[in-house]
Amino acid sequence: MPINRIQFQRGLSLPEFLKDFGTEQQCEAALAKARWPSGWRCAHCGCSRFFHTRNGKGRLLWECFLCGYQSSSIVGTMLENTKLPLTVWFLAIYLLTQNKNGTSALELKRMLGVSYPTAWSLKHKLLSVMGEREHKRRLEGVVQIDDAYLGGERAGHAYGGRSTLQKSAFVAAVQTDEEGKPQVMRLDPVDGFTKEALKAWAQKALAPTAHVVSDGTACFSQVKHMGASHERHVTGSGRSAVQMPRFKWVNTVLGNLKTSLNGTYHSIKHKKYASRYLAEFTYRFNRRYDLASMPARLLRAAVLTEPCTIPKLRRPSETRC
Repeated sequence: MPINRIQFQRGLSLPEFLKDFGTEQQCEAALAKARWPSGWRCAHCGCSRFFHTRNGKGRLLWECFLCGYQSSSIVGTMLENTKLPLTVWFLAIYLLTQNKNGTSALELKRMLGVSYPTAWSLKHKLLSVMGEREHKRRLEGVVQIDDAYLGGERAGHAYGGRSTLQKSAFVAAVQTDEEGKPQVMRLDPVDGFTKEALKAWAQKALAPTAHVVSDGTACFSQVKHMGASHERHVTGSGRSAVQMPRFKWVNTVLGNLKTSLNGTYHSIKHKKYASRYLAEFTYRFNRRYDLASMPARLLRAAVLTEPCTIPKLRRPSETRC
């Protein structure tokens, strides 16, 4: 049996990570490079000359040589107002990207040596960053889609059924290449499988060039409103429907999602935060071929994402169609 090159890729080892990001100074330098890849420039006068100073909390500042304007590498980013050392942020980013099945807030608490509320807010800020990146993606080419739910007796249980108010509905969509292999995907919560909800989803998730392959669920016909072509298969129910070749990858993704959520979380508030948990799985899947670069990419995304306060973080995620 050939080796799965995704599962056996080298990734980024913990000793390698700590060698590059084990100190606050190393993290400050990496954060500045991610924030200003072309070098720092004063937001007031445009000068590129600066000197370093620190504020009362010990945070590194860039002060303009000409006008005296001060700036910080964390202001205006998802790290704004943090009281945590940057080394804790960087280690959280590493753990969330290198662990195949994800890392719960409870596990982060133990591994980072912080309180549970701190671990929860840190994790959900990073999940929000992942969501911001994934929700901009539009699928094209052949796209397999299916209806699914989060919820049930066990945490994060993913179902293909259509019943019960205790579950959170979401659309699973997998873009495949010319050989039928999966490339990227989206997992998006929706307000039920209605024509209105699927029309809104299609406008956000599909490119006009998409060729959508679905089962007989009536609302999936709404993908045509985006100009996408639609291939409909009435599958019935049971094991034979799940094993149809035309739906191989979307069913595989749903099975892997179920395994990942059940293996990581004791319970999740899927009614409030389904979008974030789905984004976490999606983010890792869509970057699965290069584990080693994933921490740097998530750091870059974090400095490009606007700050999120704790009250806003605790509100239901706002990415539902």
